Amino acid sequence: MKRGEFAHHTPLYIWDQPDWPEFRYDLGVLAEPLAQVSHAQGRLMGRLADVGLALRDQASLLALADDVLKTSAIEGEVLPPASVRSSLAQRLGIDIGALAAADRHVDGVVDMVLDATTKAREALTAERLFGWHAALFPTGYSSLTKLRVGAWRDDATGPMQVVSGPGHRRKVHFEAPPAHTLGPEMARFLHWANAATPEPALIKAALAHLWFVTLHPFDDGNGRIARAVGDLFLARADGSPQRFYSLSAQIQREREAYYDMLERTQKAGLDVTAWLSWFLTVLLRAVQSAEATLQGVLAKARFWQTHAGLALNERQIKVINRLQTDFEGKLSTRKWAAICHCSTDTALRDITQLLALGLLVQLPGGGRSTAYELATPDAST
Repeated sequence: MKRGEFAHHTPLYIWDQPDWPEFRYDLGVLAEPLAQVSHAQGRLMGRLADVGLALRDQASLLALADDVLKTSAIEGEVLPPASVRSSLAQRLGIDIGALAAADRHVDGVVDMVLDATTKAREALTAERLFGWHAALFPTGYSSLTKLRVGAWRDDATGPMQVVSGPGHRRKVHFEAPPAHTLGPEMARFLHWANAATPEPALIKAALAHLWFVTLHPFDDGNGRIARAVGDLFLARADGSPQRFYSLSAQIQREREAYYDMLERTQKAGLDVTAWLSWFLTVLLRAVQSAEATLQGVLAKARFWQTHAGLALNERQIKVINRLQTDFEGKLSTRKWAAICHCSTDTALRDITQLLALGLLVQLPGGGRSTAYELATPDAST
């Protein structure tokens, strides 16, 4: 399928428009969401300026971990959170205590996200994108499928399509440009990416995300790399190598709308105002969510400052930290024992001491369903 093949009828996809990739948008429509995002970013950065370096590092670690976990979750891939945090902490030089076992696949996603965000000012090149792709697929395989790693796709098995449904009722949501066009297409994208262009920085981040995912230049991993490309431009827009919010995490929360908006945009004309408006709205919610995360980081810091004089053992400190971050469900004696690799008797002694200190409270109920939670500040004073 060659460029211009559909010239005699309506183009099927955005990349087949005769004036592709001359994106158009109504800046007047986007002025308000742009202002809202900028205001929220300024408010977040203002709050971060008032906390110490250690707390900023913790907030950044949480945002980056969320980004790594959720950019994979969007594609249906679940990464172990402890391994993600450990991999990030090692690379950033942040002390988080005991480290989880290394995971080659986790390290690859972490390396890509960190390269995109902490080195955002460096040029985006084909070689850099090939490196990200190789990091995502260290074995050269996606599941049992062998990939062209560190190279553009060749469409050897047919056109690159985004599909859903069983084989006999397969629905094609999108078909990417033919492989033979990728050389000049990617060269044009990368030239724009590295050039000083007139659009606002946040608009450029949204356009970069859309443009890259539309080209779909790799056999696999295009969504994750497109979001990393978007993160690179967001980091440039922020003027900071540290990340304090995760767009990928917010996209994961709105995953169905994300795919629907992409499909509608890629099957429409080159006026992408609707995509840009959606992107900015989601970005605003991502920044607002980061404010809530920062509040949690500050609350955790205040907790340990308040109780700095208490002689707690390593198990108690470990579980309290878990309860303040990503603990799922209710805390029971059995869960404590599993987390700390200790006996239930030891777990019960640890819990009883914290109850006496007022750091834990027992939830209503008893017997095998006995559960506990951290005391609120009022309850522990």
